[in-house]
Amino acid sequence: MGYLGGFLVSLRQIGRKQRVTTQYPQEKAPKPVRVHGRHVLNRYEDGMEKCIGCELCAGVCPARCIYVRGADNPPDDPVSPGERYGFIYEINYLRCIHCDLCVEACPTEAITESKMFEFSFTNRADAIYTKAELVVGDDGMPQKLPWEDWRPGEDEMTSAWMRATAPSGDARFEGVVGWSGELGYGVRAPEAGQDGKDAVATPPAMLDDHGHGDHDEHGHDEHGHGGH
Repeated sequence: MGYLGGFLVSLRQIGRKQRVTTQYPQEKAPKPVRVHGRHVLNRYEDGMEKCIGCELCAGVCPARCIYVRGADNPPDDPVSPGERYGFIYEINYLRCIHCDLCVEACPTEAITESKMFEFSFTNRADAIYTKAELVVGDDGMPQKLPWEDWRPGEDEMTSAWMRATAPSGDARFEGVVGWSGELGYGVRAPEAGQDGKDAVATPPAMLDDHGHGDHDEHGHDEHGHGGH
């Protein structure tokens, strides 16, 4: 056959419906739930900021890309429910490796990572995000800056949603709400199990103050499960 054999391979593909290229950026491949992207600083449902300026995120960051300075809350107009709040908060995305350790360290679930990771900086200053750019808006949604390519759903199921429901993969936390509600989202539904089965999460309205579902006097839930 010689070189004609090579042409035969090509001719066999003519007419076949094949798609090997995604028309990016018009189309994007779906992102996994646990993708680590751009950070956001969240607020409680009453609008108060969750960050208390403890600086634990900066201390644990292996890339040293986070700079935080806390300050005392003004008595007449507090920013957060605690004694202190994050007065200065900066993240340098030229250094960030999106390891998510800052999310793990945060005691109030103030900092989370969205699934948006596509930046297009035109200068180095844009890569250093300030608190004004990181804190969610009055509707609880992340700020969408001109050089970011946000798509629907990239602010959902953030890393705090994953971390708070199953820290270190502990199965005892599956299906249990273990964190406070967020402005714009309320109480996020708990993560399902990791055994491959479709677990039905308890609706937030059925959870008590400790994040557990309704049980009867014998400790059984509405489906008869549980008990002592």
